[in-house]
Amino acid sequence: MVTFFEASLDTISVHHVGNQSQGEMYALSGQPLELKDDIIPNLLMQYFLKPFEKANEVYHLMHSSDDLALNELHNFATKVFEDKEKFQEMSEQIAKHLYKVSTHPNIKGGELYVVYFNKVQIEGNPLDAIGIFKSENKETYLKVYPDQGGFAVDYEQDAININKLDKGVLIFNIEKENGYKVVVVDKVSGGQDAAVYWKDEFLQLKIRNDSFNQTINTLGVYKNFVTQKLDDEFEMSKTDKIDLLNRSMKYFKEKETFDLDEFSEEVISNPEAITSFKNFKSQYEEEFDTTIADNFEISGNAVKKQARVYKSVLKLDKNFHIYIHGDNKLIEKGFDDDKSMNYYKVYFKEEA
Repeated sequence: MVTFFEASLDTISVHHVGNQSQGEMYALSGQPLELKDDIIPNLLMQYFLKPFEKANEVYHLMHSSDDLALNELHNFATKVFEDKEKFQEMSEQIAKHLYKVSTHPNIKGGELYVVYFNKVQIEGNPLDAIGIFKSENKETYLKVYPDQGGFAVDYEQDAININKLDKGVLIFNIEKENGYKVVVVDKVSGGQDAAVYWKDEFLQLKIRNDSFNQTINTLGVYKNFVTQKLDDEFEMSKTDKIDLLNRSMKYFKEKETFDLDEFSEEVISNPEAITSFKNFKSQYEEEFDTTIADNFEISGNAVKKQARVYKSVLKLDKNFHIYIHGDNKLIEKGFDDDKSMNYYKVYFKEEA
């Protein structure tokens, strides 16, 4: 999704943002950081951009009033993209805005890096981007160095691990009218209540409704329907539910496009269950104020991501797990009167 083999770091400013509920302040640098050699920029590029290589979800900046001009980050980014001379001023405004929303007592203070990048690729398109990153967690590092014909050991406290970015966002200079293309890294710390401030309060994001998210949402809704709703209306065994999940995953892996009616007929089959699923989908759309299209291009990356949580596992007490990947007619459930226990009978031709 995001690559940076052609990217370069143009300008960087570093500030410190504390937690105002803890009586901490913010400290602003008066000018961009001066980078004296090529090693530091390369390390910073690795630290800032490497985590985004696995970011699939694309967001837009938004505001609850639907007026994008009221989103602070959209306002700051627009001024920088239109006039790069305003970068330092806007980096200070970004730090002040983050300080303003850092009110939960569990939010950690830390350094805030505001960076202007050239030629960062998103979806194959090289673009200028503004990166905003925060380092919250520090580590201690040992240093071993030659000394008097042998070696000595020293350490450095409160250092930053360049392989562990805590929080970051890239705002790409495209689709300004929609809230720009935005990708996010957010390593949750300080508990769930403290975690929402980065995406919800600082950035104010809404997820882009593209094929990736359509695929994720549809598979998620269907899984919830099978595992939570079907029991209310139909008597189904666990093996039948697993079969329904396997059939849906097979559909998404084999098809290039999703069609609701085709999916319903091929995977669910039962007319009453089809009606129930469509009603369940409509209720989800209404409850979460989102639209899942009846037809869309299937995202292979989204299918791979959801396949990890589509468990085709039958758990039997603490003794056995049965993985069901194919025909559920080859497994039969019964009850042993002598042992007063349930059992499953599995048919197979040969051991692998």
